[in-house]
Amino acid sequence: MKTIYFYFAFLTSFFICNAQNTTLYVGTYTDGSSEGIYKFDFNLKTGELSNLQLAIATENPSFIAYSPNKKYLYAVSESSGGTVSSFKIQENGLLKFLNKVSSNGEGPCHVSLNKQGNKAVVSNYRGGSAAVYNISRDGKLNEASQVFKYNTADKVSHAHSAQFFRDELYIADLGLNAVFQYKLKNNNYELATPSIFKTTENPGPRHFALTKNGQFIYIINELSSSITSVKKTDSGFEQIDFDSTLEDTYEGKNACADIHLSKNELYLYGSNRGENSIAVFKRSKVDGTIEKIQTMSVHGDWPRNFTIDPSGKFLLVANQKSQNISVFSINAASGMLTFLHEVKAPRPVCLLF
Repeated sequence: MKTIYFYFAFLTSFFICNAQNTTLYVGTYTDGSSEGIYKFDFNLKTGELSNLQLAIATENPSFIAYSPNKKYLYAVSESSGGTVSSFKIQENGLLKFLNKVSSNGEGPCHVSLNKQGNKAVVSNYRGGSAAVYNISRDGKLNEASQVFKYNTADKVSHAHSAQFFRDELYIADLGLNAVFQYKLKNNNYELATPSIFKTTENPGPRHFALTKNGQFIYIINELSSSITSVKKTDSGFEQIDFDSTLEDTYEGKNACADIHLSKNELYLYGSNRGENSIAVFKRSKVDGTIEKIQTMSVHGDWPRNFTIDPSGKFLLVANQKSQNISVFSINAASGMLTFLHEVKAPRPVCLLF
């Protein structure tokens, strides 16, 4: 009887432990100690990261993205020529290579998928282009169905990120200081708005976050260390706010990187490389404007991308130069961050739950 009791106790403990854990994938640069894409076990109750493993060896997977059903993972490779690869996620969490296609530009730095999981878009920083791909049912990438080339005779493009929203596609171009809006027509994306905001300055839009209804778009600017807030209206787009990500007393160099909304969309977070911080903003759900409420040290050097865990209780930062991942708790009432702990990771640049 005791044997049966201990057996069931063991099973109960095993299932509770596994229910508390989820997988965190880490994209990296492989010009040092890293070999490719890594995985951690992440405890949704405590925020603990454990069991670091190499999920697959691959060259410079600097940005990674899931399929909506989380059966497949996609990664750009900042290798010579530029490629994007598809992988199948196995039962043990390790990755199986499916196929690889050209990114249609040098320096691919971002990939994302639509909600249906049948299209992907890749941004090529050095190539100044973006490419749209159809995805087969088996998760494999087809050759690009569309390629947008932005370099002109007098302007150098640096396409940096792109996101689908319903029948729209938004692409941020750091070089041209624009966020393009495309609309889907006859299975092709056509340019609808040359830029959703206007500027005579050089902010360098890098990444952006959309509210769930698509009415508000928050763009983090790498070069001006700022966030441009834009509202979608019946007649187009309207800039509603412009905020610095830096403390008034900070005088050093800085380059912003990533931006995310909290799960409840009441708070906005942006990363500063240089000040080495996460800027925390409170967001008005009435008019969409933001107000800075905290600057939190990342406890590392050069915070590239960061992410919020599935529970919405933790924020994790990939510190590229110090080669560590910092974990913070998110205060549900205020949105503010509290540092919990950090773990070493080889050249982390992208985090994916």
